[in-house]
Amino acid sequence: MFYFLVKMVHIIGAAVLLGAGAGIAFFMLVAHLRGDPREIAAVARTVVLADFLFTASAVILQPITGTWLAWSSGYSLGDGWVAASIALYVVTGAFWLPVVWMQMRMRDLAVRAIETDAKLPAAYYRLFRWWFAFGFPAFAAVLAIFWLMISRPAIPYWD
Repeated sequence: MFYFLVKMVHIIGAAVLLGAGAGIAFFMLVAHLRGDPREIAAVARTVVLADFLFTASAVILQPITGTWLAWSSGYSLGDGWVAASIALYVVTGAFWLPVVWMQMRMRDLAVRAIETDAKLPAAYYRLFRWWFAFGFPAFAAVLAIFWLMISRPAIPYWD
């Protein structure tokens, strides 16, 4: 029973990573396209909070539950599909951590524009372009991890 509980937590965590990532990206993009600093600031506040509450929780739980599940199921962390999943997880994190910082910075720039009754500065638009670009490899890596977890393809061992 404990195995299935841990597996359920792991699956829910994976769904949260995919769903929260897609949702955050969608809402940030829509706010950006509307161009209103008030909307951008409000949305950015919410997505930063969502990243800390949901995404960060899943980011912490995934390696714990995943490692336990792999070992409990007789897999080595060096098994090809497991090792590839871990590598992609690291890639995802390498893109996600800067994205969270960028969201906080874009939020702060939008708030400053509101306070000074100014337009969004060039720094905001530069950050947005980086934020947008970082989303693609992170999202692709999460999708690839989903595929690896479901299909468990035969990939040569990395042990």
